[in-house]
Amino acid sequence: MVVTATPIADLGQRAKAAARSLATASTSQKDDALLAAADLLVARTADLLTANAADVDRAVADGVTPTVVDRLRLDENRVAAMAGGLRQVAGLPDPVGEVLDGWVRPNGLRISRVRVPLGVVAIIYENRPNVTSDAAGLCLKSGNAAFLRGSSGAITSNIAIAGVIREAYESVGIPADALVLVEDTSREAATEFMRQRAYIDVLIPRGGPSLIQSILTNATVPYVIDGDGNCHVYVDESADLEMAARIVTNAKTQRPSVCNAAETLLVHKSVAEEFLAGLDTVLPGVEVVADPTTVGLLPASLGATEASESDWESEFLDLKMAVKVVDTLDDAIDHITRYGSGHSEAIVTRSIEAADRFTTEVDAAAVVVNASTRFVDGEEFGFGAEIGISTQKLHARGPMGLRELTTAKYIVRGTGQTRG
Repeated sequence: MVVTATPIADLGQRAKAAARSLATASTSQKDDALLAAADLLVARTADLLTANAADVDRAVADGVTPTVVDRLRLDENRVAAMAGGLRQVAGLPDPVGEVLDGWVRPNGLRISRVRVPLGVVAIIYENRPNVTSDAAGLCLKSGNAAFLRGSSGAITSNIAIAGVIREAYESVGIPADALVLVEDTSREAATEFMRQRAYIDVLIPRGGPSLIQSILTNATVPYVIDGDGNCHVYVDESADLEMAARIVTNAKTQRPSVCNAAETLLVHKSVAEEFLAGLDTVLPGVEVVADPTTVGLLPASLGATEASESDWESEFLDLKMAVKVVDTLDDAIDHITRYGSGHSEAIVTRSIEAADRFTTEVDAAAVVVNASTRFVDGEEFGFGAEIGISTQKLHARGPMGLRELTTAKYIVRGTGQTRG
């Protein structure tokens, strides 16, 4: 086992101590820290890109896929976007201390329910160095310490980003340990990280099926699953086909390597011949797999091949899409129920009745009508940079912003009442 200079339990203890301080930090203190971190990230762009280049070069040499390299790579625009995310979070309302509801009991007790931080939020994530700043910013604004463990592929980038943010925090009087990064990227360290019950209040994994399975197998701390995005777009019989074409193109090709990109296209049989005839222009450069009937309807230029069972349940995260013609809305919903991952599902339709049925009967964190699945995102929802998109139902579901990083505390105020 690889041992770091600072054992993981000691790092957790430091994060826990910082969380106590953050719980009482004022909104202005937290915002000052976020703005300082944003400014310093931009000022240190050259250093961050140098660190990132080492990770990218190593990934390319190891023969990783272009999708993974895209997730890993930083440039000036992506660093600016990281800084912009921190500034957005600084401009959002502080959820800590918000009174959710309150009432007075017949005996005079005044009871209120108030938002409070979770404490130490741990995130284990793969090759996306921007998660380091996103997680740090959202955790800080919600009064939590961020305890982070990234991947070996992005470790040089993560160390550089975390170092800049910690420096910025200290410069305005926020504990540097509001962000603690585990630098040991071994599997043994990951398992140990998942078992820090004494220090971690909630664990959020951001990665592929193997990471999620590891959490399910090894974690002994509470967790929120940021799951796969096997997302569907269903083109209904009453759809505006020009609108549908724009939505499908965007949902699949705008950024195929992310979890809210569409992976399967379902088309009602009554519009299939017309819509699929132009699919080569809708999905330029996309590898298409389909059921046997649909293959015969597709333009020969697509070179579509027959889909396997695994294709219907796969999150491709690439320029690949499964296509199927369905007989009815019920068939579309049944297909999504069977193969969907509970992330984001979209319908294109002019029918209010079809839209209402789809939004009611499809069980997913987000259901979209006449828009791209790519909008299922914390920033697009107005949350600022998100911590992830939960595909489970407790305690958060969908894009997780500031409110999803808090819990509630009951405050009971009396005047000497005792219970008989």
